[in-house]
Amino acid sequence: MAEFDVIIIGGGPGGYVCAIRCAQLGLKTAVVEGRDSLGGTCLNVGCIPSKALLNATHHLHEVHENFEKMGLMGAKPKVDWAKMQDYKQGVIDGNTKGIEFLFKKNKVTWLKGWGSIPEAGKVKVGDDVHSAKNIVIATGSEPSSLPNVTVDEQVIVTSTGALTLPKVPKSMVVIGAGVIGLEMGSVYARLGTQVTVVEYLDAITPGMDAEVAKTFQKILTKQGLKFILGAAVQGAEAGKSGAKVSYKLRKDDSEHVLEAEVVLVATGRKPFTQGLGLEALGTEMLPRGQIKTDDHFQTNIKGLYAIGDAIVGPMLAHKAEDEGMAMAEILAGKHGHVNYGVIPGVVYTTPEVASVGATEEQLKDQGRAYKVGKFSFMGNGRAKAVFQADGFVKILADKETDRILGAHIIGPMAGDLIHEVCVAMEFGASAQDLALTCHAHPTYSEAVREAALACGDGAIHA
Repeated sequence: MAEFDVIIIGGGPGGYVCAIRCAQLGLKTAVVEGRDSLGGTCLNVGCIPSKALLNATHHLHEVHENFEKMGLMGAKPKVDWAKMQDYKQGVIDGNTKGIEFLFKKNKVTWLKGWGSIPEAGKVKVGDDVHSAKNIVIATGSEPSSLPNVTVDEQVIVTSTGALTLPKVPKSMVVIGAGVIGLEMGSVYARLGTQVTVVEYLDAITPGMDAEVAKTFQKILTKQGLKFILGAAVQGAEAGKSGAKVSYKLRKDDSEHVLEAEVVLVATGRKPFTQGLGLEALGTEMLPRGQIKTDDHFQTNIKGLYAIGDAIVGPMLAHKAEDEGMAMAEILAGKHGHVNYGVIPGVVYTTPEVASVGATEEQLKDQGRAYKVGKFSFMGNGRAKAVFQADGFVKILADKETDRILGAHIIGPMAGDLIHEVCVAMEFGASAQDLALTCHAHPTYSEAVREAALACGDGAIHA
């Protein structure tokens, strides 16, 4: 029986980051992971492979839509789907092998297999039982299901199956207009698939700033995606030549049927905690399946902790990573901390959509006095040069103190641009602080400065 200071169950972003930080802080650390590769859902069947396909299909879109505008003439490329899949797998392999290298570098032990907790302080992997002063559950999440929808990962698929379809389908129905559905829908729409998105609510991307969501839907519609909103899916049935999706419009209860070669179920995710033995341990759980923890990630059982998608909060890889680092600091006797008010969210479509902090709707609900600084990418020279002038930057600041309360960006490189606002918010900066900071020209980031200027006397290029 091996003894460790920390055993982390799960080798995804939360788990492996926590492990590396624990090892750096002098703790003898092991990670339990049952997959053949580290990195969890994110690196193997989530964030990384989907970004590879988004990148490939974005370039395809540019060839077909914009190359001739720039004087780039010639035969347009054809899609070799098998080769694109090889490219995607190469990206996955490069990242997962990188984590293996980091484990060896930092002397983190990989306990290969699926773990369970037979009693406090013990972790069973296969036939072996290991002892640990502290156990951290970082088992992540899995796709949510819908009643009367049976996923076979061939015709009716989750995001996992959507990444490895044997061929590009002629038609696809996406159930759910959240981040995963819109990203994968964009991939296939660019490849020529007729994509129809069915969403229960009356707007796409639930929780997103309403003005951004409305603009986002208009842009995606221009790109060929079709939207059916306010639709409650009743079921999906696979057949020989595809699947049928039945839904009911909430406004009038009228019933409808859609047919498609493939149906992607993208209705969110739920914590993955089965097989850990938590019920037998007496671990307190929350109604939606998360593990209940205190402010230091500890469960009701001493020495048992949980982070990432297994606990409350946004199901984001970077949120899990932050918690993993904070968890390691706490276990090493330091003061780990996560600022949940400054966790960005990004949709990696084209254009990208990014946000941090409060939306206008949230500030109105709070009764908070705020001001809006907004700047369109139509006024940004760099964005116009690359045919990505649709969209805008919106900064929300306290009406009295000018402190930045939130920011919402739809446009080129939004997922990178948002981080200067994140840093500003972390330091409690005002919109004026951003406005007074020199930004290089010509860059997309000038749009952020202009939005900050718009919180004061006004933007220059608006």
